[in-house]
Formats: sequence, structure tokens, C-alpha cells
Amino acid sequence: MAEPRKKSRWALDLTDAELTGAELTDSHPTDEAAAPARSGPEGRDAFRLAAFGALLIVVLFAGYGLGRLNNGTSADISVTPTATTTAGTPVMNEAMPHTHGTTGAGLPLAAGAAVGGLSLSSDGLTLRPAGTMFQAGRKQRLSFTIVAASGVPVTSYAIVHDKPLHLIVARRDLTGFQHLHPEMSADGSWGIDLTLAEPGSYRMIADFTALVGGQQVATTLGSDLTVAGDYTPKPLPAPERTTTATAGLTVTYEGTPSTRAVQPLLMTVTGTDGKPAAVEPYLGAYGHLVVLRQGDLAYLHVHPEQQLVDGKVKFWLTAPSPGDYRMFFDFQVGGRVQTAEWTLKVN
Repeated sequence: MAEPRKKSRWALDLTDAELTGAELTDSHPTDEAAAPARSGPEGRDAFRLAAFGALLIVVLFAGYGLGRLNNGTSADISVTPTATTTAGTPVMNEAMPHTHGTTGAGLPLAAGAAVGGLSLSSDGLTLRPAGTMFQAGRKQRLSFTIVAASGVPVTSYAIVHDKPLHLIVARRDLTGFQHLHPEMSADGSWGIDLTLAEPGSYRMIADFTALVGGQQVATTLGSDLTVAGDYTPKPLPAPERTTTATAGLTVTYEGTPSTRAVQPLLMTVTGTDGKPAAVEPYLGAYGHLVVLRQGDLAYLHVHPEQQLVDGKVKFWLTAPSPGDYRMFFDFQVGGRVQTAEWTLKVN
């Protein structure tokens, strides 16, 4: 008895179709196929025509499959299983650039992918701040808890780029950016001293991978913080490709993000002497790029390729929608972490 044929992923199902002159079959002959093939020029012409038609079908469907893979709609993404440290804390595999709030699988953001940080609750997890009112210019304790659907605080997290949780804080006008790493207590509460310099409405965004029910859940949750006082929003600076970082280094980016496809962004850091600066690894990578969208502060956190490209830090990015964004590039030179900022306009 012939074994069932195993179809390839892009194979065309021809069970309901008739092919004249030739059939696509297994290597096992059937009774019908046992009949001698026609000989002579007429038989050869029919065979050639049928073979050409079969080849054309294969080529067309192979091209269709590759097109879907390139568009990121049907690719089978295999994620390397996580490792475990001696302390029992899972560590995310970082063999490929990792993108938070996007694919979550260490791949560049696909066109049309969702952004993060817009909700208090997502993926069965909820962010619960202990307090959201602050005084301008005064250091205060920011405390919060991540709660599972059962109502129990989450106490287990994967280590992603050297930290179990990354906290982003920025004012609604995209000023006052901070990238922080709070500490967790045994009861699952997180805390860090936070100073918000000026009055206004701020957004806190917690980016993490929780371990719930034996599963890793990567997500970003957000909440508003308020600083009382007279608030005058600042307009976004004009888009420029070159900016000055916090310690006086010059940083220039190359590339044009698009909503239609993943595009490369290359960051070049130049020292005060005009020579390329030696960028050092920081939190497991050569830099971290946070992108916030004007209006709702939709959040993207992108990590670069593992190796520098001609001394440049290379990211891959797709803008989720047209509009204005603010990019924040954290990097390290000479043991000092610095931040460069740009306004980005996506058409």
C-alpha cells in the first residue's frame, strides 16, 4: 500500500485538478501509471508541455511563498529556548537583536506591528502604581506592582539585557526622558527614587518579561504621572540628523524609517576631537533606542545588531504610523552612559 504523500509547505493541492499528458505523483507507480507511455513526436510534445506547465506552477507558488515570508505575514519564527542562570533566573537569548513592544522574538519590527505602553493592562498583567502625584524638582519614591490575572503580584521575571525590568519616563511633550531600572522587593513591589523636574503630565512605561504559569510573557504597560503646577508644553525641535549628546559627543544617524518596510538606522558617535568615538557595550548591547510617538507616547524599544558596522551602531526599525516621533539613543563611551535625542518625521 502506498504511503501518504507529505506535502511541502508551499505545495499546491492538485487532488481535484486534472493534468493532461502528465501527473505529479509519488515514486510509487499506480495501476493507471503502469500503462506504457506514448512514443513518438506526439507523445514527446505532450510530455514536454505538461512538464513545462508543472514547472510553471511550482515557480509561481514558490514565489508566492517567498513573498509572504518577506512581508512577515507567514514566517515561522523559531525562538531559541531561554537559558537559566545558576541563581535560577531565566535569561532571554540575545543572539539576535531584541525588540520590545514589537515582535518579542528578537527580530526587526514588522510593518503594521502593534506598539506598547498604551495601557495599564495587557496579556493578563496589570500595572498598579502606589502613587502618581509628584512635586516638581523633588526626589520622591516611585513604587508599583505588576499583578497577574489572579490578583497575585508577579515575582519572577526573565533577565533581558542585564535587567528584569526597564522603566521609561517622559513628559507628554516628549521632554524629560529617563531610562531607569528599579529594584524589586521580595513581595513583588518595584521601587526607585524619581525626580520630575517640571510640572506637567508624564508617562511611565514598564518594559519586562514576566514568568507566569511557567510561560514567559513579554509586554509593556503604562501609567500617567502628574506634577502639579503651571504647565507649558514645549514644541518638538525641528528634525535634524545630527545632535549633541549629554556629554558633548556628536551623534549622527543615517536611514529613513518607513511605515511600509523595516529600514536600517546607523548611529555614528564622534568625539570632541572630531574622531570616531569607541562605543562600548551597555546593558548587553552597543546601545538602546527608544522611540516615542507624539500624541499618545506609543512606545518602541529597539536593540541593535550584536556587532558594530564600521564602528556604527545598527538598528532596524519600522514606524507604526505616519507622524512625529522622538528618538532616544542610550550608549556608552569611556564608561559613561549618554543619551542623544532626535525628532523624527515619518511621512
